[in-house]
Amino acid sequence: MKIWFDEVPIAAANERGLECINGHLGIELLEAGDDWLKARMPVDRRTRQPAGVLHGGASMVLAETLASWGAYFVVDRNRCHVVGQEINANHVRAAREGYVHGIARPLHLGRSSHVWEVRITDEAGRLVCVSRVTMAVLETAGRY
Repeated sequence: MKIWFDEVPIAAANERGLECINGHLGIELLEAGDDWLKARMPVDRRTRQPAGVLHGGASMVLAETLASWGAYFVVDRNRCHVVGQEINANHVRAAREGYVHGIARPLHLGRSSHVWEVRITDEAGRLVCVSRVTMAVLETAGRY
């Protein structure tokens, strides 16, 4: 079942992200399926911790980015906006180079909140991090 409110403008979302943390960390949205959104992030000098592995905080930025865009693409943007409310993550494997890929899928799409699961894997498909992100869906005052 398709969950998106209308089109999923990946190129426009990537353009909007260039001058914020998404762009600074090299995060880019790649594609969307009927009920998932995929992005990647490089494991490089911007995203590694001093020990040379992917920083857990960078994984959480990737997770929240995916959940935020996912929630944004689900709601009627003339009536609502979305904001992150809670995030947690389990870091299960180190990544040292290449890219990590995140796929976000909703666990719950309610009127006032969404819960998204984001699974982040390395280039070999091994799980690096799993995160759950709760997004608040808020009415946009004066828009309708």
